[in-house]
Amino acid sequence: MILVICALMPELKYVTRRDGVEIAAGGVGPVEAAIATASALARRNYDAVVNAGIAGAFRERARIGEALLVTGESLADLGLEGGGELALPGGATLVERAAADPELVLRCSTLGLRQGTGVTVASVTTTDATAARLSQRYGADLESMEGFSVLRAAAVARVPALEVRGVSNYVGSRARAEWDFVAGARAAAAALDAVLERLVA
Repeated sequence: MILVICALMPELKYVTRRDGVEIAAGGVGPVEAAIATASALARRNYDAVVNAGIAGAFRERARIGEALLVTGESLADLGLEGGGELALPGGATLVERAAADPELVLRCSTLGLRQGTGVTVASVTTTDATAARLSQRYGADLESMEGFSVLRAAAVARVPALEVRGVSNYVGSRARAEWDFVAGARAAAAALDAVLERLVA
């Protein structure tokens, strides 16, 4: 059984339902996504987790209506403001990066999906200044609010996971974001259908 986690069901409106796949809406934001994923994995054994839905693209890195297979996520702004090492007692460290399972990525590598990376935020970026800062610091292709959380929760539970995103807007000024929810949702659905066809087979 494969668990697909999205933020909201309308993001996966165009996905083909199939046996062996459970689709759940975990809610918007990194905290809700982590709770939903961890709770689901505690209740039932799954073979894999796929985080899917829409995302914003950093300009010149992806285009609206395109889908990406996300191989890794960074959690934005965890630690010291502006970056740098945060000294924690007892040698504790912060986890700010999560990776998709390499074997799952390899199995999906011939589907024709471009691979990229994401940054997970708690607030949707609405200014070009913030977009530039995030782009420079994390070098990500996409911005979402759940990607890191789902990948991290799956990793802690030792369940392989990956992420599929359809681009619905550009990260930055809301006036220039060019939002197209339907294009993003259709792209996410087409990519997810292809991934599930490969993973369920």
